[in-house]
Amino acid sequence: MDDFIAARSQMALSLGFHIIFSCIGMVMPFFMAVSHYKWLKTNDEVYKNLTKAWSKGVAIFFATGAVSGTMLSFELGLLWPKFMDHAGPIFGMPFSLEGTAFFIEAIALGFFLYGWNKLNKWFHWFTGMVVGVSGLASGILVVAANAWMNSPAGFDFVNGKYLNIDPIQAMFNKAWFSQALHMCLAAFTATGFAVAGVHALMILRNRNAAFHLKAFKIAAVFACIAALLQPLSGDISAKDVAKRQPAKLAAMEALYQTEKPAPLLIGGIVNEKDKTVKGAIKIPGALSFLAHGDFKAEVKGLDQIPENEHPPVAITHYAFQIMVGIGTLLLLVSLTYFFILFKKKPLTEKRWLLKLFVFAIPLGYIALEAGWVVTEVGRQPWIIYGIMRTKDAVTPMPGIAYSFYIFSAIYVSLSIIVTFLLYRQIKMVPLLYNKTATNN
Repeated sequence: MDDFIAARSQMALSLGFHIIFSCIGMVMPFFMAVSHYKWLKTNDEVYKNLTKAWSKGVAIFFATGAVSGTMLSFELGLLWPKFMDHAGPIFGMPFSLEGTAFFIEAIALGFFLYGWNKLNKWFHWFTGMVVGVSGLASGILVVAANAWMNSPAGFDFVNGKYLNIDPIQAMFNKAWFSQALHMCLAAFTATGFAVAGVHALMILRNRNAAFHLKAFKIAAVFACIAALLQPLSGDISAKDVAKRQPAKLAAMEALYQTEKPAPLLIGGIVNEKDKTVKGAIKIPGALSFLAHGDFKAEVKGLDQIPENEHPPVAITHYAFQIMVGIGTLLLLVSLTYFFILFKKKPLTEKRWLLKLFVFAIPLGYIALEAGWVVTEVGRQPWIIYGIMRTKDAVTPMPGIAYSFYIFSAIYVSLSIIVTFLLYRQIKMVPLLYNKTATNN
């Protein structure tokens, strides 16, 4: 493994783990706040116990997210010093604000965890909401920095120099809104289905059914609403990418030749050597509509883009297909769930529906990871789109492969520890929160 591949692999590994920790840390506080609010309004002890149980999970993922995020910040400087040398002064503002949001989140979480029976009950609830809002703000700010890499703004690039720097314009670049919206909905979808699936499993096993049924309903509503909204944000993102990054769109759809109208491909095996796609289902004109809102519009293919600026097509295409496929499946599960609610059917009698949620536990995160592969791999060979190539930004320091192996061991160990802590927390529910409630 050469140092360039090792550096990219280390960043991919770090982001792959951190994105899961951070998404759970962003979303879980809102579940916690809803259950806390329900306890304050109904005085149902099960909601109080649920809030306390979820707060333990929030604390676990806050700690792991802080560790993995700190490692990422160091990696940016150590692995990509030339990138940070030029880009740091331009897009440093969202990172600085993210640090502020992180500190607010840490303070609020401390108030919440240790404020039981010590603070005013509504102020205590408010601190939980602050944890969620500040965590969500942190995620949006980090995504804004990544969006800048896809849509550079806030400077003039003249003779290899970055002049007339405007950090505000850099932060609110043309890609930040579409990426932040899509990412936030993905976080709620993935985390919601994972949490709902775990509680559905406990219901199926008839373990503290009242406790887990209330938890399931809260998580499932968040997950299903986000899954229904996700295609709308995906449409916004697709149209944005079509304008700014035609090479990425072409790679997502494995569109080697410019077409008018352009078909949408479902599935297919990509042959990058022959520049062909075999076995794909083609929907005539659908890509033209998704990209430009017109079934007859021309969509730029890779034939109009220099060969040395082509992203890896196969990886991008497969990742995009996985993301869209899982998103569609979760959309159907969401529609089914709301239909069951509309019919006012008892969930405990719909074991097949609960099994669907159990099956969906990992799906949201698989789609989330696939989406980030599309975002990052589809931007290649650029680290700053159209300005700086990734290979020109990597550190000249040798031995990066060893760093990759060490970080891999750290992240695997961290994941094992987190899994153990969560498993123990779930096992402790009957002992710590063994309260009964009506199944309503």
